[in-house]
Amino acid sequence: MANDPIHQFQIHELAGPFHIGGYEIAFTNSALFMGIAVATVTVILVAAAARGALVPGRLQSVGELWYEFIHNMVKNVLGPEGKPFFPLVFSLFSFVLVANMLGMFPYFFTVTSHVVVTASLAVFVVALVVVVGIAKHGLGWFKLFVPHGVPMAILPFISLIEIISFLSRPVSLGLRLFGNMLAGHIVLKVFAGFVVSLGALGFGGILGAVAPLAMAVALTALEFLVAFLQAFVFAILTCVYLNDALHTHH
Repeated sequence: MANDPIHQFQIHELAGPFHIGGYEIAFTNSALFMGIAVATVTVILVAAAARGALVPGRLQSVGELWYEFIHNMVKNVLGPEGKPFFPLVFSLFSFVLVANMLGMFPYFFTVTSHVVVTASLAVFVVALVVVVGIAKHGLGWFKLFVPHGVPMAILPFISLIEIISFLSRPVSLGLRLFGNMLAGHIVLKVFAGFVVSLGALGFGGILGAVAPLAMAVALTALEFLVAFLQAFVFAILTCVYLNDALHTHH
């Protein structure tokens, strides 16, 4: 079990199950680390904003860079109309980023390695796009699926492609984050297992473990980069999709 790369993704009940309204609800390690991620974001940002010094310290600088990074993203992609959506994009980016980073620590749980979590976030984003689009443009928002300048002969096929493309957004958005985090952690576990197994064979095995150990270190650095990039991709795609809700032109 120590070398099982899938064991790290198993969900365990920590309390319960409790019977509420005819449903069994349990407090799991996944729920625990989602709570830890939210608490970590809250503590970091509150601590960063606590002093508000004219000359920022390290923690305040991190908080300000964090804020400005997402603010500039929302402003550049959505424009002035996107300002009300800044808290949403900031919250999504922060949660995904911290959840990804927490998963890099030994014996911690990677929340974003479960498709039920990433797909839920993705479905929420796309559902919000539909709600905002209809609220802002009424039924005219559905012009999004009718590109300008397309000949009538092929318009039904193009519209069908546009609809399928739109409906596939939560799939691609959720699977991208889930797949990258799952695959990266499995590969890390495999190389770490090689190191442990070879190291148990004696001196020759220890020499042979140098290569997988170096690869594990390199992959760990790469996974930290991937953890940030996946949070960035999730946030910027959220902005792109919200842009479709605010502006119906192609």
